[in-house]
Amino acid sequence: MISFAKFNLGWLNKNVKNTTSALKDKIVSRYLDKNDLQSSKRSTDINVLLNRVKINQRNESRKKIYFSAAASAGLLLFGLVIF
Repeated sequence: MISFAKFNLGWLNKNVKNTTSALKDKIVSRYLDKNDLQSSKRSTDINVLLNRVKINQRNESRKKIYFSAAASAGLLLFGLVIF
């Protein structure tokens, strides 16, 4: 059996090192590019945020009214069934 450790394969070592460093650079650059693009693209409009808050408040108040109506109807039906 021939062992690869005895052979001088400097060209193989250089190729492997270059490949791994190139892969690391590609991976790191991919994450850096995304972070830079996201931070530059994002902007906030105060009117959009205020409108979203108003819509959420309306939805919450409607849900409260629906729940109160359902609870009242349930109590009324329960009272009619018992008495």
